[in-house]
Amino acid sequence: MLDDFDLNRIQDIAGARQAILRLLNLVEELMAENRQLREDVQQLRDEINRLKGEQGKPKIKPNQKPAGDHTPNQSSERERRQSKARHKTSKVDQITVDREEVLKVDPAQLPADAQSKGYEDVTVQDILVTTDHVLFHKEKFYSPSANKTYLAQLPAGYEGQFGPGLKALTLVMYYGLNTSEPKIVEFFTQVGVLISKGEVSNWLVKDHAEKEALYKAGLHSSAWQQTDTTLTRVNGANHNCHVIGNPLYTVYVTTEKKDRLAVLEALTNGQSLNFVLNAEARQRLAGVSLPATVRAKLEQAGPEQVLTRAEFTRWLDEQLPDLGPHQRRHILEAAAVAAYHAQQEFPIVDLLVGDDAPQYTQLTEELAGCWVHDGRHYKKLLPVVVAHRQAVTDFLDRYWDFYAELLVYKQQPTAAEADRLADTFNQLFSKVTGYDALDERIAKTRAKKDTLLIVLKHPELPLHNNASELAVRSRVRKRDVSFGPRTDAGKKAWDTFMSLAATTTKLGVSFYVYIRDRVSGANKVPALADLITQQAEHHRLDASWKAS
Repeated sequence: MLDDFDLNRIQDIAGARQAILRLLNLVEELMAENRQLREDVQQLRDEINRLKGEQGKPKIKPNQKPAGDHTPNQSSERERRQSKARHKTSKVDQITVDREEVLKVDPAQLPADAQSKGYEDVTVQDILVTTDHVLFHKEKFYSPSANKTYLAQLPAGYEGQFGPGLKALTLVMYYGLNTSEPKIVEFFTQVGVLISKGEVSNWLVKDHAEKEALYKAGLHSSAWQQTDTTLTRVNGANHNCHVIGNPLYTVYVTTEKKDRLAVLEALTNGQSLNFVLNAEARQRLAGVSLPATVRAKLEQAGPEQVLTRAEFTRWLDEQLPDLGPHQRRHILEAAAVAAYHAQQEFPIVDLLVGDDAPQYTQLTEELAGCWVHDGRHYKKLLPVVVAHRQAVTDFLDRYWDFYAELLVYKQQPTAAEADRLADTFNQLFSKVTGYDALDERIAKTRAKKDTLLIVLKHPELPLHNNASELAVRSRVRKRDVSFGPRTDAGKKAWDTFMSLAATTTKLGVSFYVYIRDRVSGANKVPALADLITQQAEHHRLDASWKAS
């Protein structure tokens, strides 16, 4: 009904256009409220059905987009995509030849005057899935004088009646390929390996010592890190998986919560937090509304002693028993952040790249925002008035044009260009369109200027947080297949081996080769921490590390 409505055709008699503009915005507001109420009602119906033992309304997508459905695709990939010249390269040179075979032409098919012209090489890739069951005859000696039996040792990796190839393949299938435990057992049974589900489960919860070393190396490799979170259920209870990384590594750390304290815990690989009431902690509390008596107690806290969580909680209970929940949270966070900055065991992150979630603020010196995440909010606007839809479309065109200018700046940053882009940002995000929801969204983007334009100061930073979101997606896929770990050991193994799988991929190392090398005890593949350090130093020397 409003598709062909054009506000510009209405004569502005006694403020009629302004009144109609207000009415149109009211229509948009009511339509948005109506959509939300419909969703809430459907969720309540689904919950009622669930309580009755039934199922909710299935989400079945239509074959085609219904006529009149203006729901936009929230992805911004099309707008951000830049055409690049494609150069198709041959993969034959990258193939390792395992064996060679000479194929002869049947002499009966050759005429009498046929002349040999050598050979034409063709490389064919194939794979063999076969068992390698070994019967070891372990030499045995007995010494009567020593009353002792001497027995030859099994090769490294063959302990427990199974070889390193089988153990490595199990870990790679489960953590690298997201194969479920039952399917792994089924695959082994099909190829002739007799193994129990319990044996496979035992391998999957083994910890690996390299994760903490690679995490520290990754934090040392760059002053900036990216992060994101997603849900992970541990023994049926909701936990949160934090992803931290940069172009050289990715680490997964699962904690019970996702608040600011949990992020600090993730930044130190899940170690227990410490707390200290030092000058930094008191400075962080300067802007918090606290009674004078509380501030006096904090000032009289005594020496700047680092306390565990239990010790600091006990001190709060004894010295400040009447604290409100928000005041207590502010004090806990200030003391934990101060202790994080004072510790020397883990490298301190100076700059964090993430979305605009509140738990990421006040942890690091600087915080970088995500343009893609911010752009999604504009895609979520669903105006029913055609003029408002056009306003959103026009603004998003300018939005992504400005994004493209930032990409160009990253390649050749200059002070003059940084000033120009800052002015362009001010002009673009001061625009008033008359569509209230869009104008409110523009104002929110303008308020995030410091985090979105931090790239003008640090051109090496990415403009988005897609790398972390892709890493999060790997945990989501793992969660879809295997639901979640059931023990703390399983949770730690999920984090460890998913970190190893993601990091080996970034470093160009085969996850299978790496795992088999470690399981067999060969240790010929360099430590991931060493590879991270080497590549980080290489990028620093040639200044080629540019994030897109």
